[in-house]
Amino acid sequence: MTRQRPNSSLKRPVLALRIALALICGLPALGPGQALALSRIKDLAQIEGVRQNQLVGYGLVVGLNGTGDTLNNAPFTKQSLTAMLERLGVNTRGATLRTANVAAVMVTAGLPAFATQGTRLDVTVSALGDSKSLQGGTLLVTPLLGADGEVYAVGQGSVAIAGFQAEGEAAKVTRGVPTVGRIANGAIIEREVEFKLNTQRGLRLSLRNPDLTTAKRVAASINDFLGADTAEPTDPSTVAIQIPAKYKGNMIQMLTEIEQLRVEPDQTARIVIDERSGIIVMGRNVRVSQVAVAQGNLTVTISERPEVSQPDTPFGGGEAVVVPRTSVKVDTGDKNKLALVGDGVSLREVVDGLNALGIGPRDLISILQAIKASGALQADIEVM
Repeated sequence: MTRQRPNSSLKRPVLALRIALALICGLPALGPGQALALSRIKDLAQIEGVRQNQLVGYGLVVGLNGTGDTLNNAPFTKQSLTAMLERLGVNTRGATLRTANVAAVMVTAGLPAFATQGTRLDVTVSALGDSKSLQGGTLLVTPLLGADGEVYAVGQGSVAIAGFQAEGEAAKVTRGVPTVGRIANGAIIEREVEFKLNTQRGLRLSLRNPDLTTAKRVAASINDFLGADTAEPTDPSTVAIQIPAKYKGNMIQMLTEIEQLRVEPDQTARIVIDERSGIIVMGRNVRVSQVAVAQGNLTVTISERPEVSQPDTPFGGGEAVVVPRTSVKVDTGDKNKLALVGDGVSLREVVDGLNALGIGPRDLISILQAIKASGALQADIEVM
């Protein structure tokens, strides 16, 4: 019985149809490791001059349930309380104040860009003295100053904290940080930072992660969109933009369209190490030349197990004594062998090769630093 060979001419249209559908649907033609990671210019850069300003103030929190500052230990709290009462017409000069319901605090906030007069912002309240908790307290009127010494906002309101503290005669429980709180919409803006964005003749974009290649790609993307050589990278972190004539007086529209453009950012191969917590972060461009790695630790384990020795006398009269028993074990790590890491491998292969050694993050930090010292690691190591 003969089998009929399927018609190959029927397969070609089907294959062509599948390829066309893949292209239409936007399926990646590259491998998983070659997919491009495009980011918006909005996420890569910010407009120079459009930024937040820090505010700080000193104030008093009242209404605490006996968890405030000890006035004898915090003279600044006592002086502030006396001065505040004098402004309200109460004279306490020379009097002995023993209240424990007041705490001196530092009040901080961030003034957003283009914040208008009369709008509100959140503030953070932090204890300055030996107060145990700010729970249930109320911040009194506190001017918030900028770096120029001018008052830009005034804060007041009930303090909300995320932690708590409870204690008795023989035990104490503390969860979170009860000496730091937050007041939602707790400050009113009294002064605006003047910045007229719509009248600017030129702008500069500041990259969050400075890089020459990224700056050039951002400028090229903007020039392709605007149709002229209006953007130029001046340094690794700055792209200068000249405003085209059609966008004069309509800066917002131009920036709205520019910040949606997508660019593939570039970055230097870098390994970030936090030795305190043992965290290791590697960039995707990390490469390692061919190198052999061995890891072995000398471990000495000492255990004590005292034993009681009873007297072996038939008529008594002896004493039981405690005899120490010490056990010492030494592990030289002789079972660990050399592991070969290939030449020019990718980040995944580097991680897989180092994990094959069966080592922890602490030892991995030392291995990476040793590979860097040997010249086989093409990446910068940054220790936090």
